[in-house]
Amino acid sequence: MDKDLLKHFNISDELKSIAEKVYNSERITFEEGVLLFEKGELNFLGSLANHIREKKHGDITYFNKNFHIEPTNICVFDCKFCAYSKLIREKGDYDAWEMDEEKIYETVRSYDNTDITEVHIVGGVHPKMGLQYFANLIKNIKEIRPEIHVKAFTAVELEYMCRKAKVSYKEGLKILKDHGQDSLPGGGAEIFAEAVREEICKDKCSSEQWLAIHEAAHELGMPSNATMLYGHIESYADRIDHMNRLRELQDKTGGFNTFIPLKFRNGNNQMSHINEVSVLEDLRTYAVSRIYMDNFPHLKAYWPMIGRETAQLSLAYGVNDIDGTIDDSTKIYSMAGAEEQNPNMTTEQIVDLIKKVGRHPIERNSVYDTVNDYGEEAMQEA
Repeated sequence: MDKDLLKHFNISDELKSIAEKVYNSERITFEEGVLLFEKGELNFLGSLANHIREKKHGDITYFNKNFHIEPTNICVFDCKFCAYSKLIREKGDYDAWEMDEEKIYETVRSYDNTDITEVHIVGGVHPKMGLQYFANLIKNIKEIRPEIHVKAFTAVELEYMCRKAKVSYKEGLKILKDHGQDSLPGGGAEIFAEAVREEICKDKCSSEQWLAIHEAAHELGMPSNATMLYGHIESYADRIDHMNRLRELQDKTGGFNTFIPLKFRNGNNQMSHINEVSVLEDLRTYAVSRIYMDNFPHLKAYWPMIGRETAQLSLAYGVNDIDGTIDDSTKIYSMAGAEEQNPNMTTEQIVDLIKKVGRHPIERNSVYDTVNDYGEEAMQEA
């Protein structure tokens, strides 16, 4: 995006100063991040975010081929925003499940002779599924499919596992890594502001614990992702505070691959009285995230959560990754009323979605190495 385009925006001197920082690759402050949320017109934010996106990645948009395993939705925690989990006393409900271990292995085997590169394992925090259980599960999955990348367990699950096993976070993660776990997803972060966390998820791991677990993973050479649940009772300052804590940890470890803003969906949960934010607010959040999270290489829009059309739009607001094929293997967001009730896209559909908005599709692995290039030139050469 040409710097001269700034003259087309009727903006304050404060916003012009922020724009100058962006074009000079300078870090913006906490206060400036809040100001962007409060005063930044959407197209202005999009132009800055797209400038950063194209400076980092050009037109490239990443996706991967993955599937999810969700061993259970039985959970000891009671998060008010969650439509997915069931408390122990509700384990007999029709929509509660505990996957048999052999069923999990059958699911992995069902992808034999496919080019899937990642399995994403997350679920409820079940008191009977501990550290050793999951370590052995990963070991057996790797025996079935040695080359697959295992991205597993939110910090919420890990905190409970380690506490029950009476080991430190680093010790617990080392056990999982030695059994074949490759990386951590970013779930469970929700919003770090303690007052908000107390209201929406007070019994799960704290903000400090979440950050400590990801720091321990990075120290062991295990990369991870980071998320933020937005659009509920948090303020703009809470969002920037959340991003700032992640930015500070990334300065320290460099271990995060991508940042994923996750939209609060109000279906079938204890916060159904709160209206969901608009698509415009989704795009505003992506754009400010790309501007503020200057040391995160990638910004991901999780298409099953926001839908395919909004995912396309997000590619002009800083996003350079729309996650994977999913293969209808996750219920976490569909149970809360997400746009995609049966999340599944073929490679051809994802490539077409990306190309229709003038971007260059690249299939990646879990750490952003190129697996297949679906750009026009690459297709012609093939």
